[in-house]
Amino acid sequence: MTNVTSAKSVRRPHHWRRDLVELAALFIAVAVADSVANMIAHGPDGTFLLFASALTLIATAAFHTWWARRHGHTPPASALSDPGPTVAGGTVTGGAGVGALPVPALPDPRRGAVPAETVETVLWRMRTTVRDEPGSLAALCTAFAALHVDILTLQTHPLAEGTVDEFLLRAPAALQAKDLIGGVSAAGGSGTWIERADAHDLVDTPTRVLGLATRTALDGAELPLALRQLLGRCTIHSRPGVPVTGRGAGESAPVEGVLDGTEMRLHDPNGGSITVERPYLAFTPTEFARARALVELDARLGPRIPRSQDVLTLPEGEEITVRRADRDDLDAALAMHGRCSERTLSQRYHGPVGDADRYLQHLLSPRFGRTLAVESASGRLVALGHLLWDGDETEVALIVEDSWQRRGIGSELLGRLVALAVEAHCTSVYAVTQASNTAMVATMRDLGLPLDYQIEEGTLVITARLDPTSLSMLPPYGDSGLFDHEQADR
Repeated sequence: MTNVTSAKSVRRPHHWRRDLVELAALFIAVAVADSVANMIAHGPDGTFLLFASALTLIATAAFHTWWARRHGHTPPASALSDPGPTVAGGTVTGGAGVGALPVPALPDPRRGAVPAETVETVLWRMRTTVRDEPGSLAALCTAFAALHVDILTLQTHPLAEGTVDEFLLRAPAALQAKDLIGGVSAAGGSGTWIERADAHDLVDTPTRVLGLATRTALDGAELPLALRQLLGRCTIHSRPGVPVTGRGAGESAPVEGVLDGTEMRLHDPNGGSITVERPYLAFTPTEFARARALVELDARLGPRIPRSQDVLTLPEGEEITVRRADRDDLDAALAMHGRCSERTLSQRYHGPVGDADRYLQHLLSPRFGRTLAVESASGRLVALGHLLWDGDETEVALIVEDSWQRRGIGSELLGRLVALAVEAHCTSVYAVTQASNTAMVATMRDLGLPLDYQIEEGTLVITARLDPTSLSMLPPYGDSGLFDHEQADR
């Protein structure tokens, strides 16, 4: 967007007057040299004058050397306080800048007041829109330099009018967000958006996109999570082509997708659509193209889930297998429903028992979350655990066949589902059940996490907060302490 040109590479205009002055100076120097030579050669004191001139030159050189060592050259104060922006290693950095901008009182390590390594800094993610013309990026860099802010990464998103510049910044902790926004606005930025960043944002964009593509390629359930990490703070909704109850019309999107300000709709080749929403911050065509490419990659690879499995031994000595499940397990799940009592089905699905089978096609799809299945030694499916992506929130749900209940299977499944939620960087999980379902309440309590309860008309919602301090209380993944277990690959 901005062409940065070295001052050394700029040619100055050529003037004929300079040539005349240089030629005249040459003639004068020749005339003076000829006069001195005649004086030395033909004058009575020529030899004396020659030696005197040599001694004078030697004394002058010695005095200059002594003076230079005693009074070292010090750069002017303006050079210390205003070094200007520099470009190094693809990253634009700089010190103090334009004096016209309001600069808060911050410690300046370059002046020797505070060592540079002791200045506390924080990371910010910022977006601002500037005019697409030469000098606009330079003005932003100068504003950042004036605030002692380093630019760690920069992305540009061209628009029909203007350009959106996205920065990852390292700023002094004393610098407030409003001061940072004020400096950017004074430099020509508009529609500025800012939020705190962390160490995960230090990964450059190509590396992060390749990592998300790899995760998506290994596991179809990763697509909503990959979109959320690709686009930042946003809400993802997967809309099935056919409602889970089989009634009414489903939702779909054009193959090329739809971009509408803070919302984009992507066509899901498996049926339905994927809606991505983000408050206040409009999506750019660049982000839309990246998201659509990730969805197309998922479609080309087809259904896939990791095939690892754990073999556990119940206290009674019987072995069970815990593994990931998908739509290939639909028939086995329907057969398990047939063996469950109406009470078990109604506690799980909170509606007419006849609709229970209709939900399985939706629940077993990796598009809407992750599912764990428990099989007996004979290969019969006896329990299912679901971790469902619900916009910004995450739901957990369990169903265990009646004859396998009260053996610790539900606790094992729930612990694994919460561990998966932690891997997905979820901040909480919630379970919806009936107030009379004491078994589910006890299972949630066994997590040892902070719980919130909300009850309305007999429906109980239990939310477990997954803050970093409480996650240390969880057992290791796949280890509830109830079973002996070993890992195998199918």
